[in-house]
Amino acid sequence: MRSTDPDRLRLLAAQGSRGRTSSLQPLLTEKEEPKRPGTLDLRGRLDAELDQITKHLATLTRAKDQLQGLLEAVMAIGRDLELPAVLHSIVTTAMDLVGARYGALGVLHESGEYLKQFIAIGLSEQERADLAEAEFPRGHGVLGHMIDHPEPLRVNDIASHPASAGFPPGHPCLRTLLGVVISVHGEIYGNLYLSERHDGQPFDANDEDIVVALASAAGVAIENARLYEQIRESAERFQRLLLPTLPDLRPFTAAAVYRPATAPGSLGGDWYDAMMLPDGTCTVVIGDVAGHDLHAAAAMASTRNMLRALLYDRHTSPGGILARLDRTLDAITDNPVTTACVARIEPQADDWILRWSSAGHLPPLLVTPDRRAKYLYAEPGLPLAVDTEQRRPNHSHRLPAGATVVFFTDGLIEHPDHTLDRGLKALAENAIAHAELPLDDFVQAMASHHPSDAHDDMAILVLRTPHNA
Repeated sequence: MRSTDPDRLRLLAAQGSRGRTSSLQPLLTEKEEPKRPGTLDLRGRLDAELDQITKHLATLTRAKDQLQGLLEAVMAIGRDLELPAVLHSIVTTAMDLVGARYGALGVLHESGEYLKQFIAIGLSEQERADLAEAEFPRGHGVLGHMIDHPEPLRVNDIASHPASAGFPPGHPCLRTLLGVVISVHGEIYGNLYLSERHDGQPFDANDEDIVVALASAAGVAIENARLYEQIRESAERFQRLLLPTLPDLRPFTAAAVYRPATAPGSLGGDWYDAMMLPDGTCTVVIGDVAGHDLHAAAAMASTRNMLRALLYDRHTSPGGILARLDRTLDAITDNPVTTACVARIEPQADDWILRWSSAGHLPPLLVTPDRRAKYLYAEPGLPLAVDTEQRRPNHSHRLPAGATVVFFTDGLIEHPDHTLDRGLKALAENAIAHAELPLDDFVQAMASHHPSDAHDDMAILVLRTPHNA
């Protein structure tokens, strides 16, 4: 038997081992690891779950943003006090909360049977032009359905709703609708309508919930605005009761206007007065008591009545009248600081002469027949209730026939963003622009085009000399 060389055997074994490794390696690298049964199904389910979670998170994020927007919206609509502004804010806020392109608010008639007002937001200028000839919406079709069934309504296809009556010519073709009822003190005030989300999706339950919540806040805001209007109207009526009706001042013509401040319940101290004295002189007064409350209004009434008594049947200079008034008020009242201007207009040769004295009041504005305007600047003196010993200077100025003299209070020209000189200049320009108007129209134009911010009440008394002295 032949013997085997151990070293040769080891070499052959090593070569055989390397050869086997080399031949098997490609099979191991090219062939993928076998997958377990159901792996593909599991991954599909996981992807679907992740998609659902992503959508859910997006919904939660949108709901969170809507809730935050709702809180801000409630604060925003509560800041408005004028009813038209409140109604407009309700619609635009609801549109923002749910991302609607169109919004409207229909206010019900007192009978509750149809709409008496319809505020539409979101229409383009072209769409509004297309609807110019359309009949005012009274609450037919789906809108009428909400009047008959006062509850939230979500419609994904308006045309297919049983109550749908179509759209008038020129109306945008709307598909989706979300409507909720607005109630005030348990009574239906109107309906809020939203249409067409910007993302193209129909309105969902979350949209409905958020708009219903807004509608509750809207009812409170509407009630506050209505109360504000009632208070303002009552204050204005009370104020007007304290002001006189201008008497017959012939041969002069006169007109006056009073406008209350825009602040709610703000009683003012502005007043005007005019009378013919027994000697044939025309006397006019303009004044402003400091403050915006009942005390100011009462002080105004007592000052006006006292001044009337001092003016009548006394041929005293305007400065003398103011001095006497100041001493009397100081002795028997605690009235606040008051500015006033007392003026007398008397005939002189072929024209007229204006004599006046001011207790810290703004100067009269003279508008001549040739439409030139100038302020009659003169020493104003101190307001009433400051120093009763102060001298009250008198001033005079010739008035041509057909001249217009404007007496006014500072509420007509004051603006926090403008200087007083700017307000006076704007008032003079306004007077020139409307100088040709009849006096009643002239004074209304002066009040309507004032340069102030309307934070204060305003009084204007305008007197025009006859064209022939």
